[in-house]
Formats: sequence, structure tokens, C-alpha cells
Amino acid sequence: MPVVRPSEAVVHEMHGATFVSYATPSTGSRELCAWRGEIPAGTRAPAHTVSREEIFHLLDGELLITLDGTVHRVTAGDTVIINPGATLAVENPTTEVAVSWVTTSHGLEATLADGTRIVPPWAN
Repeated sequence: MPVVRPSEAVVHEMHGATFVSYATPSTGSRELCAWRGEIPAGTRAPAHTVSREEIFHLLDGELLITLDGTVHRVTAGDTVIINPGATLAVENPTTEVAVSWVTTSHGLEATLADGTRIVPPWAN
């Protein structure tokens, strides 16, 4: 289906954040996945290494994104390019919800520091 309405998006929760999935194979996307992330105030997601490139665009708010050991303060309108094999962690140190839009290719997997592999349903 070429148009995915907000009422048709699938909501997932993980590590204190909400992922609202729009583009996936189940909605007709053949190569890409896209979702809106809602990162509540005070949330600190664990560091993870990604298997696919991600394009992370912050729509609203402010975040600290640690990318391969370097901390970046990201504000609304900024875009972060995360290459395959990069390790990132996301933290919202503010008192407001941060909202992002993320695009990647199908098949994204994330590996936590302890070796746990996660296959996020909003990216597959």
C-alpha cells in the first residue's frame, strides 16, 4: 500500500522509547524501513552496534548521541548518519520528549555490548 496512515502504524516499546513503524515489508516497502522514535525525558538507551546504515533525523527536542565513543549534542533539524558496524547510544538528558525519524534498509540488527542480538520488528 503506497499510503500508510497514522492509524495503521504499528507501535513498539523498547528500552523506554516508543517506535512507531510506518515503512516495513508488511506495509509494502521493498527495501527501506522508516519509523518515528519518541524518546522520553531522562531515557538512556544501551549502546548497540548496528548491522545496516541508519539515517537518524531529529524532528523535535535534544539528544546526546554517542557514536563510536564520541558524544554529539543533537538538536531539532540535525541528521546523524550511522554507518554499518558503528556503535551508538542515545540519551535524552532534557525534561522534554525528543522525536526522531529514522530510515534504514530491511534486515537491520543491533548487537548489545553483552553480545545479545536484537532484530527490531519496526526495521524488518
